[in-house]
Amino acid sequence: MRLYLPSTLTLLAGVHAAREIGPAPLAAHAVTPALREWYAGGDLEELEYAAMSAAARASLRLLAADPSAPRRRVVLAAEIPDDQVARPRGDADLANGDRSLVRVTAPVPWTLIASGHVDDPDAVPDIAAAVEALPAADAGDDDARFTVDGAEGHDLLWYATQELQHLLD
Repeated sequence: MRLYLPSTLTLLAGVHAAREIGPAPLAAHAVTPALREWYAGGDLEELEYAAMSAAARASLRLLAADPSAPRRRVVLAAEIPDDQVARPRGDADLANGDRSLVRVTAPVPWTLIASGHVDDPDAVPDIAAAVEALPAADAGDDDARFTVDGAEGHDLLWYATQELQHLLD
């Protein structure tokens, strides 16, 4: 199953050094039955883009938790065996709009990472503003929500796994 794992450049450095993402359980995003039902008109490519976008939103929260991390969202795409992926059982995650949320029940070896997706350096000011606006957006401030949503206006750049180390230099 193709999964999208939110990350940051700081976390990516640790993943690259350890040659795995862990420890489990890990939050990830994927094309789930709930996402398919919600986005019924979407083809597989559109559904995967929606799951990757959800992981990019989760990356904003990781950036908020680490003020020293460079303000670029990172999403790692990985091919994970189905038996290592658990779907939420309750409606709480669905109510929060996390229709693509899944849990990975084992560490993800580097060899299963298919690609990395990272903000262009030009996006840094908008990503930094979105991170700063998160608390107000969560409290219901519409202007702050607009700023956070503005981060999604930046497409993530695709990197092959062998190129990811160059982002860490």
